[in-house]
Amino acid sequence: MTATPPPPQEPSWWSQAPTSGTNGDGEGGADPGSDTDVVPASWQVAGDSLGGTPAPAGRRPVGLLVAGAVVLALVAGLLGGAAGAWWQGRTSGGTNRSVTLPVPATGPTARPASSVAGIASTVLPSVVAIQVTGADGAGTGSGFVIRSDGYIVTNNHVVAAAAGGGSITVVFQDGSQAPASIVGRDESYDLAAIKVARTGLRTLDFGDSTSVVVGDEVIAIGAPLGLQGTVTTGIVSALNRPVTAGGGDTAPAFINAIQTDAAINPGNSGGPLVNLRGQVIAVNSAIARVPGTGGLGQSGNIGLGFAIPSAQARRTVEQLIRTGKAQHPVIGVLLDRSYAGEGVKVSSVPQGGQPPVTPDGPADRAGIEPGDVITTFDGRPVTAPDELVVAIRSQAPGDTVKLTVRTSGRSRTVTMVLQASVD
Repeated sequence: MTATPPPPQEPSWWSQAPTSGTNGDGEGGADPGSDTDVVPASWQVAGDSLGGTPAPAGRRPVGLLVAGAVVLALVAGLLGGAAGAWWQGRTSGGTNRSVTLPVPATGPTARPASSVAGIASTVLPSVVAIQVTGADGAGTGSGFVIRSDGYIVTNNHVVAAAAGGGSITVVFQDGSQAPASIVGRDESYDLAAIKVARTGLRTLDFGDSTSVVVGDEVIAIGAPLGLQGTVTTGIVSALNRPVTAGGGDTAPAFINAIQTDAAINPGNSGGPLVNLRGQVIAVNSAIARVPGTGGLGQSGNIGLGFAIPSAQARRTVEQLIRTGKAQHPVIGVLLDRSYAGEGVKVSSVPQGGQPPVTPDGPADRAGIEPGDVITTFDGRPVTAPDELVVAIRSQAPGDTVKLTVRTSGRSRTVTMVLQASVD
């Protein structure tokens, strides 16, 4: 007779005895048949891999959830199969419902000739980058072709470093290069003409800067920071802006400038500012900088660029090509730069051995005397010596101008013919 084995011993973690913590019915402990693992209370942290999170009251058993998922999957599969069969039946009956997307057109896209893109494509082949080396180092600037036999316009300050034996290299838009020589340059107007030994070059035409008005759209093209073929746009912000550039080791340039907000940076100097006909209305020359930002090389565009009007540039460049130097109009007076009142005062005393009013000069013949105050020049108010100089330099020798002059508190208008300086 086989002995009956004793009943299995209860696990050490199971007990029918009530615990110190009871539920709402006064019963404690856990049911060994429950699907919830029991762990010490101190371990029951939500998401803890040792115990997990207890299921809240009323939670559906996992088995039902799994079963429900299976049923949903089967239903979705059946619906998907039915939909596929229906669609196949719809498309297999001879009706071709394939979709063909449009193919992008090949080849270049045409732009209107009057658009910025159209103007740039016309102007760019005539704009060059200029690389200059000299005793003081190297630099880059811009320029543009004005004659098919190799004549190029740029700023004096772009090529001045090469005047003492340096070299100039012109880089064309197609990447080809050619050495250049200085034909003529003028510090006072900050203009220069250089030449390369090439023919058949595409040229730009000068437009009429006297017809430009504030608000006209303009395009600046050049090689700012050496980035050749850069095109920026803007408007004419102001006209007849007196700008004095340079100085230091060189004579200052007096520019009766066109102001623009087209982005102009170091390296744009000498490049063209063109109108919407692609005509050069000015030569980019200078930019303003925020005080305290250091030299030009440490500054950049702040929306205040200045360019030499084409009327001045064309006249000066023609003189440089013809004679190698430019003529400067004068009225024949010395100015009192210490005067702080209204207008510009003619000096009362000689300076450097020169009389305040040049004998038989334009001012002398018009009756201007030492100590007189000039308040307008050809209808344009002048409030500082440089403003008067810029206004005079914007004209040409032989031009007739009118000035308002105050003598001993009495104003009068005088007329004079500008004379070329003899320097």
